[in-house]
Amino acid sequence: MRIVIAEDAAIVREGLVQLLRDRGLEVVAAVADAEALLSAVAELRPDVVVADIRMPPGHRDEGLRAALTLRERHPGLGVLLFSQYVETRYADRLAATGMAGFGYLLKERVVDVDDFVEALHRVAAGGTALDPEVVAQLLAARRTTANLTALTSREQEILTLMAEGRTNAAIATALGISQRAVEKHTASIFTKLGLPRAEGHRRVLAVLRYLEAPRG
Repeated sequence: MRIVIAEDAAIVREGLVQLLRDRGLEVVAAVADAEALLSAVAELRPDVVVADIRMPPGHRDEGLRAALTLRERHPGLGVLLFSQYVETRYADRLAATGMAGFGYLLKERVVDVDDFVEALHRVAAGGTALDPEVVAQLLAARRTTANLTALTSREQEILTLMAEGRTNAAIATALGISQRAVEKHTASIFTKLGLPRAEGHRRVLAVLRYLEAPRG
């Protein structure tokens, strides 16, 4: 897995590089601003990008805008936002490009490097990795369509955990239910959201449908 890191804080940037290389991952570039990120991806063609949202020169949304540009130019590229802030409007804009290969983690809540590495692998492979706090604020900000109102509270819990990128086994453990029960609830979610059995990546599409629901 080839990784490009975009982080303006030198200590954080170099720390990430060292941690990932210590675990055998290939960091092909570590840059400090959005323009350098765009150039590095164009030249080096990584599998996944780790980008802060607020970077020079304005320290507002430069990282986000670079991420949106990258999703346009390189559709298969995984993008993991790694920020101090929960910015729901930013995640909404990226979610609109498709949830496949998308992650959003909060720096202060990542306490296990192995979990971070696992999230990187998941995003690079086309999955999702959303911090629970990000999911909670997205769901609070974005409710609901007629289809979504049909979901039971348990189904909403399961869909939230799906958005975090958890497997059926992990969801079952988190909720204290069987994997078979998770499978039944998941099938019900797909039916209520109108996702046909023949349609690919239904887990990703279900999460996207939930996060893209218009504001209530």
